[in-house]
Amino acid sequence: MQASVAGTVCPASTRVNALGHLEVAGCDVVELASRFGTPLLIYDVGGLRDRCREYLAAFGSSYDDVTVVYAGKSFLCKAMCQIIADEDLGLDVSSGGELWMARDARFPARDIVFHGNNKSTAELTLALEVGVGRIVVDSFHELALLERLAAERDVRQTILLRLAPGVAAHTHHALQTGHERSKFGFPLRDAGAAARAALDAPHLDLAGVHCHIGSQIFQLAAYAEAVEVLSAELAEWRERFAFDCREVNVGGGLAIDYLQGDGAPSVEDLAAVVAGALKVTCARHGLPLPRLVVEPGRSISGRAGLTAYTVGSVKDVPGSVRYVAVDGGMSDNPRPMLYGARYEALVANRAAQAPTQDVAVVGKHCESGDVLVADARLAEVAPGDILVTPATGAFCYSLASNYNGQPRPAIVFVDQGSPHLVVRRETWADVDRLHLPWRDR
Repeated sequence: MQASVAGTVCPASTRVNALGHLEVAGCDVVELASRFGTPLLIYDVGGLRDRCREYLAAFGSSYDDVTVVYAGKSFLCKAMCQIIADEDLGLDVSSGGELWMARDARFPARDIVFHGNNKSTAELTLALEVGVGRIVVDSFHELALLERLAAERDVRQTILLRLAPGVAAHTHHALQTGHERSKFGFPLRDAGAAARAALDAPHLDLAGVHCHIGSQIFQLAAYAEAVEVLSAELAEWRERFAFDCREVNVGGGLAIDYLQGDGAPSVEDLAAVVAGALKVTCARHGLPLPRLVVEPGRSISGRAGLTAYTVGSVKDVPGSVRYVAVDGGMSDNPRPMLYGARYEALVANRAAQAPTQDVAVVGKHCESGDVLVADARLAEVAPGDILVTPATGAFCYSLASNYNGQPRPAIVFVDQGSPHLVVRRETWADVDRLHLPWRDR
């Protein structure tokens, strides 16, 4: 008889099996760690698909013309590109490297949205060559560069203008992207001039506007405020330029629970707020309803993933704390150090046992700040145990590094009892392979 893992943010398919081990999508996490090594990122494919379908259903029932575009920066690999294509979502890329990967995965170029505040000539050239559906233009420099490159190829590229609506979402300051001092997008004072320049560019087709106010957002009123700002600006463009907007992209940023009880809003709540605001504000300004585009990332990938580590040393500091050190840390999950992110932890091979001790889960890197979970409550833990941190599906592998020469982890997708290796583990040789000696010895 399998028991669910209550009181955690593990994927919905997570259970405690007859061996007392943690199991995800029918796969024993302890066996996965033994077979593929640790650190190991594990994704529940069913959870990824369910979340994609939840977005399509929620926004589809709230608005007539909707496109859901997955934000690849949260987590991207070729297998993820294939799942997103299977589920009829578009794909948002933010660099030439992500675009290259999407092309290699044969993701439909027409369904790609290309972001970035400083796209290079090489990146824009690649985008034009593969025929991406939308390029989100971020500056006057990029407008002129893209017009020149498109003219050289005698193509007409569809674009959106990214605007900074002056809305500061209630989230960590490093995750706020829509305020007026943001490095992203045109400030509102320049928005009209940007629209005029885009409309005057013969090789650019201005479809609409884009904004992204931030990430890990709990308070949905900020989305409604941003939509109101965009609609007012579009009303001005209609009056000045006779421009009818075909597309409004409101970005992503919906929060997820990293700890049980965080209280993240639902996708249905987000759809109701965004769609409702767009309908009301367009009606108020006499605008035709455009296509609504939303770009979820973390809220699709985050809760579907977890990381398995092997415990090394267990060290007691008298009168202070018990340190449980694992074979990864800030090189595979820098979020606690960057944003003060908090995580849960479980002992996968003792999943049936009640937690009895308070510990700090720390990484192996040469930094005092390499602390994954400062206040974990675990079952009895010993060297060789498999420790798991849930909700690591977003912005962990994407932000992973080779700090201290640490190889980046492997990634396994699990689905209906079957594991599939989708990203191979780096080796020490991989970390070393690009380095050249200063001189021969």
